[in-house]
Amino acid sequence: MLDELVVSNLGIISRGAVEPGPGLIVVTGETGAGKTLLLGALQLMLGMPARSDLVGPAGDEARVEGRFLVDGEDVVVTRRVVREGRSRSYLNGDMAPLSAIGERVAGLVEVVAQHDQLLLGTAHEVRRLVDTALDDEGLAARTEYEEGWAQSRDLRALQAEIGGDLRGLERERSLAEWQAEEIAAAGFALGDDAELEAKLRYLRSAAELRELLGSAHRDMDVSRDALGAARSALRRAAQLDVELVDTLSGLDELAAVLDDLSGEVRGSADALPVDPSESERAEERLAQLNSLRRKYGATLDEVLEFGVQAAKRASELAALADRAATVDADLAASVDALVAVGARLRGARQAAGERLAQAAIGHLAELGLSDPHLEFDVSSREPHAAGADHVELRFASDARLTPGPVGRVASGGELSRLVLSVRLAAGAARAPVIAFDEIDAGVGGRTGMALGQKLARLACDRQVLAVTHLPQIAAFADTHIVVERAGAEAVVRTVDEAGRIEELARMLSGLERSEQSLRHATELRQLAAVSRAER
Repeated sequence: MLDELVVSNLGIISRGAVEPGPGLIVVTGETGAGKTLLLGALQLMLGMPARSDLVGPAGDEARVEGRFLVDGEDVVVTRRVVREGRSRSYLNGDMAPLSAIGERVAGLVEVVAQHDQLLLGTAHEVRRLVDTALDDEGLAARTEYEEGWAQSRDLRALQAEIGGDLRGLERERSLAEWQAEEIAAAGFALGDDAELEAKLRYLRSAAELRELLGSAHRDMDVSRDALGAARSALRRAAQLDVELVDTLSGLDELAAVLDDLSGEVRGSADALPVDPSESERAEERLAQLNSLRRKYGATLDEVLEFGVQAAKRASELAALADRAATVDADLAASVDALVAVGARLRGARQAAGERLAQAAIGHLAELGLSDPHLEFDVSSREPHAAGADHVELRFASDARLTPGPVGRVASGGELSRLVLSVRLAAGAARAPVIAFDEIDAGVGGRTGMALGQKLARLACDRQVLAVTHLPQIAAFADTHIVVERAGAEAVVRTVDEAGRIEELARMLSGLERSEQSLRHATELRQLAAVSRAER
C-alpha cells in the first residue's frame, strides 16, 4: 500500500504531505484547486513522463516522494522534475533508472483515469483489455502470432531489398567483388603509404647524396695525407724531446678515427642504390596507391576499409541472390501460417471477450444497470501487427436495445460506470492499490451512491484512492483529503470527522456552510455507513 506521499513545488502545490492509510481514500476540492495533482504525483512515481510544466513557481524543481509498503518492506520512490534538463529518479535513496523503479513497483498500483472513457472507443485499447483475459492457449497463440508477424515482416523487407531486379543485383555484386579484389590485389597494408613516401624521398635524393659523400671522402683522404706527414715529423721530434711522446700518441689516435670515419663515408656511398629501375618501381607503386585513393578514399586506411566493406557487401548480395529464388515462396508460406494462427488467436479473443463481458456486466449490475448488454465484437480482418482481427466494445444500457459502439451510444454517466466495470473485470482489482481519477463524470444521485458502495467494497482488502467531485462517493471514505486553493497556491490537508461533514456540505450545496447543508451531509454520511454495514 501507499504509506506516505510528499510533494514539493508540484504545480500550484508548494508542499503537501499525506498518509493515506488503508481502505478508501478520497481527494476532493473545488474545480481548479489542484486535487488531480496528487494522482499525477503517484503516476510520476510509476514512471509517467516528466513534463517541465509540472514545476511550480516556488523554484526550478518539483519533487515527488512516496513510501510504499511491499511485502513488509519499505520501498521509497523519488522523482525530481526540473524546469530545464532531464528528470531524476531514485529508489530507496539511490539513483536508479525508471525501468528499475517500474520493475520494483510493477503490479502494485493500477490507475483508472477519466481519459479511459475515450480509450474504450479505440480498437487498440479494447484489444489490450481483451488480452488480459486470454487463457494459456490464447497467450500461446498471441506469442506465436507475434513471432510469425516478425518473420513475415522480415521476409517482406528482404523482398523489397531484392526488388525483383536480379540482373541489377548481379551487377552490383560484380562491382563490389571487383572493387574488393582490386584493393586486395594491390597488396597494401596499414602504414605502407608512409613507408613508400619515405623511400621515394630517399631515392630521389640518392644522386645528390652520392656526390656529397664522394666529396667528403676525397677531402678526408687529403686530410689523411696531411695528417700522415704531420705524424712523421712529430715522430722525429719526439726522438729529440721525450715530452712530445704524448702529443704523438694523440695524433696517432686522431689518424685512427679519421681512417674509421673515411671507411664509414665510403660504405654509405657504396650502399646507395645505383639501379634506376628501383626508383621507377617505387614511383609506379606510388601511382598505384594514388589511383586507389582517388577512387576509394583520401587515405590508405580509408581505401583498405572500403575494401573490407566491399567484400562484405559482395557476400551479402550473393546471399540475396541465392535467397531471391525462394523468398517469394517463403513469404507466401509465412503469410498462410500467419492467417492460420491469427484465426486461432481470434477465437481465443472471442472467448476471452465473452468472459470479460460477463464479468463486467456483473459489475454494471452492482452500479445500477439492471439488464445491460455488453459485448466485445471480435471480427476478422487482414493480418496486422496485433492480430488478424478488429476488436470493438459494443454496449446497450438495456438488453432490449440495439447495442452499438460505446462512444456513440453510452451517456457520460454510463461511460463512467463502463470504465470502472471493464477495468475491474480486466484485472485492475488484482492490484493492491487502485487509483481512480475523476471517473465519476456525468454521474450523480443514486448512481453516485452505487459507485461509492462499489469503491468501498473494493477497499475492503486493498487501498483505493479516488479523486472525486461527488459527495455520494466521498461519504464512503475511510480517509478524506481536501485540496483547497489559497490564492496562487493549493493546500493539502486530511480532515477529521467534523471537517469531513463540512466538506460534504460544501460539495452538496456548492455554498458556504449552512445548518441545512450540514444536516444533509451528516445524513449522507450516515447512509453511507448503513450501506457499508449492510454489505
